[in-house]
Amino acid sequence: MDTERDALKATAMGGHLKLGFFTMPIHPASRDYTQTLREDREAVLLADRLGFAEAFIGEHFTDLCETIPSCLSFIASLAHDTRQIRLGSGTVNLPNSHPVQVAAHVSMIDHLLEGRFLFGIGPGGLRSDWEAMGNLDADRNAMFVEAIEQILAIWTEEAPYNLKGRYWTVSTEQTLIPEAGQGIILPPFQKPHPPILVTAIAPHSRGIVAAAERGWSLISANFTHTKWIATHWPKYVEGCERAERMPDPADWRVARSIFVAEEDATARRYALDPEGAYGYYYWNLMTKRRLGNALGVFKENPEMPDSECTLDYVLNRLVIWGGVETVAEKILALRKEIGPFGTLLYCGHDWVDPVLARRSMELLATEVMPRVNRELGESPIRV
Repeated sequence: MDTERDALKATAMGGHLKLGFFTMPIHPASRDYTQTLREDREAVLLADRLGFAEAFIGEHFTDLCETIPSCLSFIASLAHDTRQIRLGSGTVNLPNSHPVQVAAHVSMIDHLLEGRFLFGIGPGGLRSDWEAMGNLDADRNAMFVEAIEQILAIWTEEAPYNLKGRYWTVSTEQTLIPEAGQGIILPPFQKPHPPILVTAIAPHSRGIVAAAERGWSLISANFTHTKWIATHWPKYVEGCERAERMPDPADWRVARSIFVAEEDATARRYALDPEGAYGYYYWNLMTKRRLGNALGVFKENPEMPDSECTLDYVLNRLVIWGGVETVAEKILALRKEIGPFGTLLYCGHDWVDPVLARRSMELLATEVMPRVNRELGESPIRV
């Protein structure tokens, strides 16, 4: 395979742009937990009614602001209240759970959704989760790889499994009673398993290459600068080339913080307010990443001093805001800049103003995306 030629072919394949939803909800700690859970569910239900293709839910255990500790449990609460939308983990952080627990739980979710489940996986990104789970200083990437390999083996091999790893051992050899069903973990609804996705944050990530080699799909994080997201697609193409398969833009999802209003002035005021929903979201992320010496993903120039990476700088570069025409133009410019991604994931934020927050999703689905896809359909394709 010729990498450049195949990338160009894949670009030609990347016409229609689908719309999805992604949330690792960050709410002010002062808000009522019961109310924010209701709000987060309502956002996904609205996405379903508006025809969003899919929705991904994040999880963290030890945070007063990121308040969904189990994305799988949250998805289960939506299974019978949604109709067409596919629901995904965004992500199950594998080092924080036993592979048996994840395999069994995912199988149940996949059956509840009758095949509408997408299995997003990752090593986890919240440092306090790592500490609480006892793996702050562990090789979490190695734990991640071992966990998914054991999960896939559980789904495809016969009991009693007998899986021996560095971190986990899985066996029901001493307790297996096949005629009574004991010692056997049920497989998923989808065969051989649900589609697997990973998230990418870092520039030029080697993890993207490994994921593409395995046939997994990719989500580029919403809090990564577009300059670095542009490095993700070439890495995905590289992995596909190693596996001798054609890279498909449908396998690449790009998450962005977006706010659409009836006019630019309202959108600007809401999206760029440092005390507003988007301001609080990025202030929270920046505070955590600053203490971890990890502000680089927000910066266009990695040599920029951390002191210059301000909230105003980040909001003006990472949030897509405006009226319908303005946002459509920005989405088209984004796709031209970074490459032929197949799904745009609209990121959930705290509903400071529920009316405007709902209207933003409505305008994106009913007015912005039709304009974007009309323009993509009319654009000449060159291979």
